[in-house]
Amino acid sequence: MSSRGVGDAVVTEAGHRDDADVVLRAADALRAGEVVAIPTDTVYGLAAALDRPDAIERLYAIKGRPAEKAIPVLISETTHVHMLTPRLSETVANLARSFWPGALTLVLPALPDLPPGVTALAGDGVQTVAARVPDNRLARAIIAAAGGALAVTSANRSGAAPAVEAREVIQLGLAQPLLVIDGGRAPGGVPSTIVRTTSERPEILREGAIPAWAIVAAFAEIEPGPGDQERARYDQRMKEDERNDLSEATP
Repeated sequence: MSSRGVGDAVVTEAGHRDDADVVLRAADALRAGEVVAIPTDTVYGLAAALDRPDAIERLYAIKGRPAEKAIPVLISETTHVHMLTPRLSETVANLARSFWPGALTLVLPALPDLPPGVTALAGDGVQTVAARVPDNRLARAIIAAAGGALAVTSANRSGAAPAVEAREVIQLGLAQPLLVIDGGRAPGGVPSTIVRTTSERPEILREGAIPAWAIVAAFAEIEPGPGDQERARYDQRMKEDERNDLSEATP
């Protein structure tokens, strides 16, 4: 592991043999209430611990993010989804098993004790949380070491293009200093597919890296009954502001 100071950022580089030191340093910083920039399987994200509301507030301040926009949660493994939601239907569980780790964000009913910064009120009146397991080994290791779940939003000033390299995080000139974990260039490209699962009939809110037909096929494997009642529908009528909020929020 090597570290260097660049402006207001401290950059820690990950290597094949010393990832454990990087993971420990990141986890210690997160538990101490710091915001840490980490690589994911899409772009770089700004991460904060769920049990540190002060850190989540700091994340909002660093990014200049409107308070009404909830921050998604990245978890280290599928079983940790129960840290976020009180229930998971067999259909949704199969969807998670099929595409996690990977570019699928599930909008789930939220547990009542989650911090307000990571929950949002859906159109059907259900308090929700957006969750994903990233397909990035270093990110999952940091998340696991920090407790299994982190609030993570893309590393950028609100409304700007997200960073795909550690140096781009530094060049953002964010409002507060932070620790940056340099895991190399993130893939960038197509964002995650977002599926809302708060009703009996899940909806594809954003078709991203995972195509809609693959989501539909995963539902059909569980209950391909008459009328395709368990199949996802792509909600073309979704409000534009909700679509934009989720698109920017979800790395």
